[in-house]
This record gives sequence, C-alpha cells and structure tokens, in this order.
Amino acid sequence: MLKDFKQFLLRGNVVDLAIGVVVGASFGTIVTALVNDLINPLISVVAQIPDFSNMAFSVGDSKFLYGHFINTVISFILVASAIFFFVVKPMNLLIKSSKKKAPIDDTKKKCSECLSEIPKAAKRCMYCTHIVD
Repeated sequence: MLKDFKQFLLRGNVVDLAIGVVVGASFGTIVTALVNDLINPLISVVAQIPDFSNMAFSVGDSKFLYGHFINTVISFILVASAIFFFVVKPMNLLIKSSKKKAPIDDTKKKCSECLSEIPKAAKRCMYCTHIVD
C-alpha cells in the first residue's frame, strides 16, 4: 500500500498541481498587495473616501454592513482586473506569437479528380491515375 501511495504522489500531474497551488497562493498575495498598497490609495484620492467599511444601517437589533460589501466588491473587481491585465493578456499575446503558420509546401499540388496531394511535377495522379496539368 505504501508503494502505491508513493507512486501516486510521484505522478507528474500531482506534483504539477501542488506546484500550481503554491505558485497561485504566492501570486495571490502579490496581487492582494498590489490592490491594497497601490490601487486602493488611488481610488481614495479620486473618491475622497478611503474606506467604505464604516457605512452601515440598522433595522431593529440587526446591523447591515453594506460598506464592507462595497469594499469586497471593489477588491474583487481590482483583483480580477489585475489578473486579466497582468497575466491573461500577456499569456494570450505570448501564445499568439508562439503559434506560427505552417510553411506552404510548394512542391505538391492537388489532383483535381480525387483531391490527393501529388508532386508538382507529376503528369498523372498516383492514386486515381487521372491526368493532371
């Protein structure tokens, strides 16, 4: 049973997943610091309200902290924007630039009868024996 457990742990996808989780958690702290230390102060300069968490209303004995909800929504939007602009867009550009079109093979042509690829210099299709120009 220990041998099977060791084999399970050392499979590539389990190790890759563990690495992804650790790197993702580290990246999450970086994005959170970016939002809290740089972007939120910019919003407080523009909006003149540095923190919405004090906004609340009461109904009976219940207190509704809608300001905390607003802070959470703003934080989510900023984190999602940071991930989109600093991770997704650059990765898409990288993937797009790495995809290259296959070179056109000008040494072959298609048979007009069976649509097979044959050498350009051929006078007859090797598959259907149709005469090609």
